[in-house]
Amino acid sequence: MTAVGRINRAVGPTLMGRVRRRAEFGLILLVLVIIGGAYTLASLGQTSSVPANIGPFLAVIGGLLLFAHLAVRRLAPDADGLLLPLVALLNGIGYVFIVRLKPDLAALQATWTAVGIVGFTLTLLVVRRARDLERYRYTFLLIGLALLLLPLVPGIGVSIRGARIWAAVGPISFQPGEFAKIAFALFFASYLVEKRELLSMATWPKFRPLLPDLKHLGPVLLAWGVAILVMTMQKDLGSSLLLFVLFMSMLYVATGRPAYPAVGAVLFGGAAYGAWTQFAHVQTRVRVWLNPWPEALGRGGQTIQAWYAMAWGGITGTGIGLGRPDKVYVVESDMIFAAIGEELGMLGATAILITYLLIVGCGLRIATRADHAFDKLLAAGLTTLLGFQAFVIIAGVTRLLPLTGVVLPFVSYGGSALVANYVLIALLLRTSDDVTKREARQQGTGRAKAGAVH
Repeated sequence: MTAVGRINRAVGPTLMGRVRRRAEFGLILLVLVIIGGAYTLASLGQTSSVPANIGPFLAVIGGLLLFAHLAVRRLAPDADGLLLPLVALLNGIGYVFIVRLKPDLAALQATWTAVGIVGFTLTLLVVRRARDLERYRYTFLLIGLALLLLPLVPGIGVSIRGARIWAAVGPISFQPGEFAKIAFALFFASYLVEKRELLSMATWPKFRPLLPDLKHLGPVLLAWGVAILVMTMQKDLGSSLLLFVLFMSMLYVATGRPAYPAVGAVLFGGAAYGAWTQFAHVQTRVRVWLNPWPEALGRGGQTIQAWYAMAWGGITGTGIGLGRPDKVYVVESDMIFAAIGEELGMLGATAILITYLLIVGCGLRIATRADHAFDKLLAAGLTTLLGFQAFVIIAGVTRLLPLTGVVLPFVSYGGSALVANYVLIALLLRTSDDVTKREARQQGTGRAKAGAVH
């Protein structure tokens, strides 16, 4: 067997992979210390005593994180070493605040965290190479459409706080749209790999070509139509905006043509204006965004209380358990960033923002290092989903944008989003593992060829 053949058949982690796994393990231990400290401070702030269950709490959290680490070590040994600890930090801080704010939801959130890590592991186990998903493009399209439209099915769909984005099957309720976003990212990455050259050529209109032939824009128009359908029928502006940004960002990455996001923004802006003129709940959200004080006793009260919470926190915060973020309506999901801002202050809120920026940076680094178009587009799309969702809800809490119904990834209470985001991170880690292995093979092949020449 030649040297090149031996290198290509090599198994196990590369040197880079071993370094990453050791760093990942050390960072997870540091995360456990931070989470344990936060949990203890929350109890001291409320009861002036160390929690009696601190040992079992750390054992359960540590066991779940160790299980996830061992899954990565075994199934994706060369993957990025920062993503899992960063996600664990967000998940742990979010859980501490949910226990502090809504103790009756703690067991449910812990259960969903365990389910999310199981989903994370199963994704790594089933998807052994990200590129293999490319062949199932239309299957993912059908799955995405079915999940997105499931809340509209009579008897299954449930409307909560004006948005029909929930589906209930027996005692279990979930948001199918959280998983639909991943399915659409997989479909669009696969489609653009095949059509990116055609979509890069401007042939229409004839007098001043800006876009390709309209027949190649079918999926783009489908994306726009689905986003509008979500907005109008499910009354969910946040998810429709997230879907459309996903489509437009991936299209721009694939073609490099700024005309796509520009035209897409005009189309979506027109549809958003139409929704504002037609739907009362959209008008209410925009009105509260512009000036919440006239409705301080109604819908505007949530925004105003969030302002007071973050202002009361100041630079260093009141301390976990010493603030009153429980005064904010739906603080455990929509407004948990305001609770963090009050009890951890601007420094704590900034730390959360930096954590998201580091996750986005890891995802974009994976995308830029990928040498296969599908891997590149998938990593960019999944990173856009996670980063833009965090931006949308934080911007809503701080009143940069109207408040929407999306949750803060890994931090807010909610099972569907937590499980879906763990699957998303597993796909990013799988892509990272593939990229690192290919780089190692290419470097080894180059050294083997150079040795053969000498």
